[in-house]
Amino acid sequence: ALHISFFDPFRQPDLVDSFAQARVTAISMELIPRITVAQKMDALSSQASLAGYVAVILAAERINRVFPMMMTPAGTLAAVRVLVIGAGVAGLQAIATARRLGARVEAYDVRPEVEEQVKSLGARFLKIDLGQVGSTPDGYAKQLTEEQLQRQREAMKRFCSHADVLITTAQVFGRRAPLIVTEEMLLAMRPGSIVVDLAVESGGNVEGIRPGSEVEKNGVLLLGLRNLPGRVPYHASQVYGSNLSAMLGHLYDREKGHLRIDLQDQITGRCVVTHGGQVVNPLLKEG
Repeated sequence: ALHISFFDPFRQPDLVDSFAQARVTAISMELIPRITVAQKMDALSSQASLAGYVAVILAAERINRVFPMMMTPAGTLAAVRVLVIGAGVAGLQAIATARRLGARVEAYDVRPEVEEQVKSLGARFLKIDLGQVGSTPDGYAKQLTEEQLQRQREAMKRFCSHADVLITTAQVFGRRAPLIVTEEMLLAMRPGSIVVDLAVESGGNVEGIRPGSEVEKNGVLLLGLRNLPGRVPYHASQVYGSNLSAMLGHLYDREKGHLRIDLQDQITGRCVVTHGGQVVNPLLKEG
């Protein structure tokens, strides 16, 4: 049997063991490598892009002001200030969407190489001196040391105090999302501000946020809503179906007329979790 889905293998060890015991070939869509030849199968990126868009739309709906600067006979209305933490796929889409709505956007990411991407979307890139940081070969941010996290939080408090909307998207591949926004930072934000945490399902970037709920703290609304791509189901299903079709096309052996699991393949070998009654994925075996 063949199983292909998002099943969060790092946090579902019992499910992984069940697949192995049942001799199911299980492919995790989370593990599709971020390489050029795998782009059509990269469901994580396609869903993250939709989540970034939805996060901004939700914030625009909830906030008690308009996003763009407006000149009116009664005076000038200042543009909303949006801070996006994490400039991966979701973060970049959030930046682009907020800019289209006329917001003044700033963004922060521990990876200095994304600065040009942020600037190309019309946002200001914020910098914090953390020493040596970077990204994994798959483009994910590396985990910071406790000292680096403390330095980051000190600077982040200042950034948050100026934001009307805060969107966090920071995740570390295969690990719990880092806690970036503390209660002290939330206290520095103005009443009426909105916080959307896109990492809530992997632990959350924001202290005190509750998965699947909305919480108000000192006048700041914390949105910890799950499955944001599910709020645009038509397009979420469309792109996911396209990703699955590309995955099956990659596995199909046209000469033999059936699916073939080649663990030496640069894509298949990295996303197959169980095969032949064993856990075969290198990342899971290391864990």
